[in-house]
Amino acid sequence: MTKRAIIVGGGIAGLATALRLHQIGWQPVVVERAPARSSGGYAVTFSGIGYDSAERMGVLPALAERHITPDKMVYVKPDGQARFAVPGQTVRAMLGQRALNILRGDIEDVLYAAIRDAVEIRFGTTVTAVTQDAHGVDVSLSDGTVERADLLIGADGLHSTTRRLVFGPEEDFRLDLDHMTGVFMLDRLPSCVEEGTTSTLTDTGRTLAVISLGPGRAAAFFGYRTTSPMAELAEGPATVLPRVYRDMGWAAPEVLAQLPHAESVYFDTISQMVVGNWSRGRVVLLGDAAWCVTLFAGFGSSLAVAGADRLGTALDRHPGDVLTALRDWETDLRPEAEKKQALGRRVKGLYAPSDPFRLWLRDLPLRFASFGPVSSLLQRRLQLKA
Repeated sequence: MTKRAIIVGGGIAGLATALRLHQIGWQPVVVERAPARSSGGYAVTFSGIGYDSAERMGVLPALAERHITPDKMVYVKPDGQARFAVPGQTVRAMLGQRALNILRGDIEDVLYAAIRDAVEIRFGTTVTAVTQDAHGVDVSLSDGTVERADLLIGADGLHSTTRRLVFGPEEDFRLDLDHMTGVFMLDRLPSCVEEGTTSTLTDTGRTLAVISLGPGRAAAFFGYRTTSPMAELAEGPATVLPRVYRDMGWAAPEVLAQLPHAESVYFDTISQMVVGNWSRGRVVLLGDAAWCVTLFAGFGSSLAVAGADRLGTALDRHPGDVLTALRDWETDLRPEAEKKQALGRRVKGLYAPSDPFRLWLRDLPLRFASFGPVSSLLQRRLQLKA
C-alpha cells in the first residue's frame, strides 16, 4: 500500500520534503498555517549539499533561472557616500560555480511549481493534536479532520507547533543569539540606491541592506543586536523597526515609509534550535524546526533541501521500517547541521558589529577585494580553482 505522510509547513523544508516523498512513491499532504503563499524573503547562498540535492531532485535548472547576479556590492556611509564597492565579477567568482544567490521565496516558488499538481496542499490549516502507535500517527487538524499517516513531518519552522506538541515547549530548545532580522519586498527602489546593486549600511549594532532584484523588484533587509528578542518579537515589526532605524540615515527613511504598505513582513529572532533527537516514534522534525542554523551560518535553505532529499532516500532504502530510516537519516545529517550551527555561533559578532573597530575588522577582507588588482587576482584564482 502507498505510504502516507503529513507534512506541517509549506516553506522550503516542507515543499522539498513533499517533492522528494512524491518521487519515491509516497503520498504526502502538506498543511500550512498561512492562508495563501507569500513571496520574497532575504537572499541566500544556495550551495553545497543543498545544490547537489536540488540537482538530483530535478529542480536545479528552475532555481538557476532565479539566480541574482549583482553588478556590484556597495558599502555606504550614513550620508550615502560609498565606503567601498566589490565588483560583480569578483562577487560571482567568490560565490563559485556550483552555487546560486537566490531569494528564499524564489526557492519556494520553484518547489511549489514542482508539486502543486501532484500533492495536496491545505492552506489556512494547523495541527491541534498528535497521537501515535506502533503502526502510524493520527493528526488532528484545525479544519476538524483527523488524518492517519505513516509519518508526521514537522517542517514548520523556528516556532514549530509540531515540536511543541510532541517534543515539548520551545523554550526547552531555543538558543537565542541576541539579534533580530526583518525582511520585506519594496514597491520601489530608494532614490539613493543604484539599480542592479546590493547596497549595505552597517553602523554600531545594526545593518540595513537594499537588494536590487532587477526591474521592478527590490528587497529591504534589517538585522540588529538586541538584549530582548522575544519581547521585540511580540511588539512586531511595525513598532520595532522604525524605533531602531529611524535615525540611521541613507535609505532608511524611504524604506521605512514603505513598511506600513508591505504585503508581508518577515520579522523574527535569530535563534537556533538545539534538539537532542529529531524524531520521536513516527514524528520527525526537519529544517528550522529541528536545527535552525540561522542566517549567520548562511546554509539554512541548502540544509533544508538536503535534509528533505536524504530523508526520502533513507525512507526508500528502508521501505518497511520507518523508524530505522529516521535513525539512519539523522545519523547521516546531524554532523553537518551541528557544524553549521557552530559556525553561526562563532561568527555572530560579525553580523552587526558592536563597535567601529570590529566593523573595520569585518570589512577588511571585502575592502581588499574591492581594490582593482586584488579583485582581478581573486577572479583568476577562484576561476582556476573552480
